[in-house]
Amino acid sequence: QVQLVESGGGLVQPGGSLRLSCAASGFTFSNSAMRWYRQAPGKERELVATIGSTGEYTNYADSVKGRFTISRDNTKNTVFLQMNSLKPEDTAVYYCYAFLRGSWGQGTQVTVSP
Repeated sequence: QVQLVESGGGLVQPGGSLRLSCAASGFTFSNSAMRWYRQAPGKERELVATIGSTGEYTNYADSVKGRFTISRDNTKNTVFLQMNSLKPEDTAVYYCYAFLRGSWGQGTQVTVSP
């Protein structure tokens, strides 16, 4: 059974940082590219960042480039999203996604507000 469990969300002031984690189980994590998406209220789900199975390939949405960093630890079956210089428009529920199984996590809320 595939499981993706996100954590690390919360309330942060503009300019602050958060580190999201997504712990995976039930499939061969090291064989799967991973993605982070986000969905703000009233908006469609948006792709934020992608990382290849070995971590060598990464790609980012223009809106987060230079502020967010995606990484992974294949020994711990975990993918991370380091978010710096956060802005109010980054407020959303953040989801991780596993390519290999087409599976989603339950999401973690990130709120950026003074």
